[in-house]
Amino acid sequence: MVLVRPRNPLNMGAAARAMANFGFQQLSVVAPWAPHWREARSAVGAPELLQCAKETASLAEAVADCTLVVGTGTLTYRKAEQQVVQLPALAPLVARELARGGRIAVVFGPEKHGLTRDDLSYCHALVEIPTDARQPSMNLGQAVAVCLYELSSRAFETAEDFSADNSNSTRLSLEASAAPSGTLDLLSGLIEETMGAAGYSPRSMQAANRHDLRLLVRRLGLNPADSRRVLGLFRRVLWRLKRPPGSQNEPG
Repeated sequence: MVLVRPRNPLNMGAAARAMANFGFQQLSVVAPWAPHWREARSAVGAPELLQCAKETASLAEAVADCTLVVGTGTLTYRKAEQQVVQLPALAPLVARELARGGRIAVVFGPEKHGLTRDDLSYCHALVEIPTDARQPSMNLGQAVAVCLYELSSRAFETAEDFSADNSNSTRLSLEASAAPSGTLDLLSGLIEETMGAAGYSPRSMQAANRHDLRLLVRRLGLNPADSRRVLGLFRRVLWRLKRPPGSQNEPG
């Protein structure tokens, strides 16, 4: 579970308590607002979970080793730019990734406005928690509890079913794991640098291009081998673009 820029330590403690309730142990906290959040008294039965939580400065760092990153929120005030998954469909998605050896992050935004458009560009999918349109906002601790209930009651049993299925079609669909998020960020950064060297677009478009590239490379569904090939391709293209005129040296 990943909490992005949470403000209220009590909500963070409630999220940790929900994790303990459903048997989850790995918590990451991105740029927390309160300095003493690890001491939240609301983490009843889960103080060690808060103490051992990983703190990072950015969402990219928190999910770098994850092969499936799922953001959470409502579509009431936003237009999704990635796959939208209804909460009941989250467990099968997670189960399939677990069955092929992947690592999953479920990401929750700050209490006031949830995940931003930039935050969501690091996500492969957006899971929509069904709330009433008259009150779409949900308490952070409650949102974590609802999602974890769905996962604990369905995902792990389904993952075992995937692993136990010996049909050729299942083996073929699960044998290739996905490239981790950190590799995809490396690739999107390299593509952006190549675009700049080629004069692809004006400087004023760099931020928009960066955002779109993060989404694009996640939609491609690259496995580790394919991501290495694409990285090699763009490194060679970038080297060619930056090579001094008349130079004959090839890169090592």
